[in-house]
Amino acid sequence: MEKFDAIVVGAGPSGNAASYTLAKAGLKVLQVERGEYSGSKNVQGAILYAKSLEKIIPNFREDAPLERHIVEQRLWMMDDKSHCGTHYRSDAFNEELPNRYTIIRAQFDKWFNRQVQEAGALVVCETTVTELARDASGKVIGIKTDRDDQIVYADVVIMADGVNSLVGQRSGLRKEIKPEHAALAVKEMHFLPREVLEQRFNVKDNEGVAIEALGTVTMGLMGTAFLYTNGESLSVGIGCLVSDFRDHGTSPYVMLERFKKHPSIAPLIEGSEVKEYAAHLIPEGGFNAIPKVHGDGWLIVGDSGQFVNAMHREGSNLAMETGRMAAETVIALKTEGKAPTEANLARYRKALEDSFVMKDLKKYRKLPEIVHKNRQFFTTYPELMSKAAETWFRVDGVDKLQKEKEIFRTFRNGRTLRGLIGDAVKIARAWR
Repeated sequence: MEKFDAIVVGAGPSGNAASYTLAKAGLKVLQVERGEYSGSKNVQGAILYAKSLEKIIPNFREDAPLERHIVEQRLWMMDDKSHCGTHYRSDAFNEELPNRYTIIRAQFDKWFNRQVQEAGALVVCETTVTELARDASGKVIGIKTDRDDQIVYADVVIMADGVNSLVGQRSGLRKEIKPEHAALAVKEMHFLPREVLEQRFNVKDNEGVAIEALGTVTMGLMGTAFLYTNGESLSVGIGCLVSDFRDHGTSPYVMLERFKKHPSIAPLIEGSEVKEYAAHLIPEGGFNAIPKVHGDGWLIVGDSGQFVNAMHREGSNLAMETGRMAAETVIALKTEGKAPTEANLARYRKALEDSFVMKDLKKYRKLPEIVHKNRQFFTTYPELMSKAAETWFRVDGVDKLQKEKEIFRTFRNGRTLRGLIGDAVKIARAWR
């Protein structure tokens, strides 16, 4: 009977991080992926945070399929006709080892999984894990797949099977994700000649720009939109809570079209050729939605454990961090000759608590509920900010003192003084 030291379910960033770390340490690893290959179900662009990957593969920049390193970040608050916000650009990001990159997930995941295989892990694709196998005491001892009804044995199983985590659900380890804890994002890839893209965004070589936006573009729903520059394409997308799409009957495709036609976005994508379209779920429940992440013979990592910082749009780095920490926990127990019991695997939870992953998620634990219950942050405030900016910058013979009074009056009429103070207190409390 063949037995593995560890089985990893899923070949996304968290699953690849766990599998690579385990295999590199000499453990016997099986990775199971339901897609044709790692990344086969991902066509969209994304942002890669270098620090988390460096901890796993220090020299990844030598051959990883990276698009552009980001030197400029724009954060926009949009109404129907305009945008305002912050804009940060620095030549410091043109460093020898850049901090952030745009990537095409299909290409990157495939590359990452190739590193997993070269490290010595056995990767089996086009195979679905149907359930976890348990012994008489309830300890997880392996998996069953759709290939046959035989048990594939392992000391520990790491579930990295995505936001729905069907394996965890079927095995009773976690509940079905709630609609208010997941966002449905739709994305398109817009192709442009490299020189046109660089002219429009004022970049050169492999420099890139990331734009993230919120406001009336989401039609009152809780969500955000984005535009990222790739080598010869733009990743354009928008996402909102599944519960909001359900309750309001709004189509994500209609919302994306609305974003693309916005006066601030349309000139940036003009003349582009759309070749790819995709939709996927993103966990957005935050700290309060994290399920139990370890048990007798099993661990949960990445999207399966709700490890996404929606406030800062961070997901891939949390996926790789949790995958690596889970693997390091298994490696340490193996080295010490200790069994992967629930008590021993609690080290993984401790590692999470000590890391920025849980610290950041805990910091913003109140934010999802507050913004979900206060839609004015996505409707009223973008309009008020835009009106204030237009009033202030329009030179029309009105003195600045009168303009200040008009701006204050507009905010007071739009939200009332009590409402403004209340909203400020809510955000302050959620931000702490």
